[in-house]
Amino acid sequence: MLAAVITLTSLAALFGVLLGFAAVRFRTDGDPVVEKVDGLLPQTQCAQCGFPGCRPYAEAIVAGEADINRCPPGGEATIRLLADLLDREPRPLDPERGVEKPKEVAIIHEDLCIGCTLCIQACPVDAILGAGKQMHTVITAECTGCELCVEPCPVDCVEMIQPPPTVTAWRWPKPGSRSPAAGRVAESG
Repeated sequence: MLAAVITLTSLAALFGVLLGFAAVRFRTDGDPVVEKVDGLLPQTQCAQCGFPGCRPYAEAIVAGEADINRCPPGGEATIRLLADLLDREPRPLDPERGVEKPKEVAIIHEDLCIGCTLCIQACPVDAILGAGKQMHTVITAECTGCELCVEPCPVDCVEMIQPPPTVTAWRWPKPGSRSPAAGRVAESG
């Protein structure tokens, strides 16, 4: 009889430990709808939507405190995805928030940089490398194009440029637009 009590107590303790581990390991924080909305946003953390980043904007959308058309970096494509996910009508981009434009990244004209670190402090994704009184540079692969580093620069050495196309990012030109290269090929032939 004592062996059965010890065995059952041991099994109960073992299962209690396993359940405790599973509760910690597989716990979900937050609302899964917020997670999905946040996953559709471009993660630029630019604050153009009126919120300090993409996560707070996602929370406001799900809570019904913000509309789905406030994200210029995401543009029309993101508005449509959000409308489909949330079963809402897509609306045009809110013009008060900005306009949709091609992706840009920051570059720092290093010969003009005075090392003030204001751009580093403004960057929400830590894409700028440098130290006080030293030249700074942008890690272009990390830059989201939020433009928050441009305004604080006292010597105007930060510029936004369109990154050159890569094999994975290249897209066909839209119909009706002629690229300069296509014109040169046609003229030479």
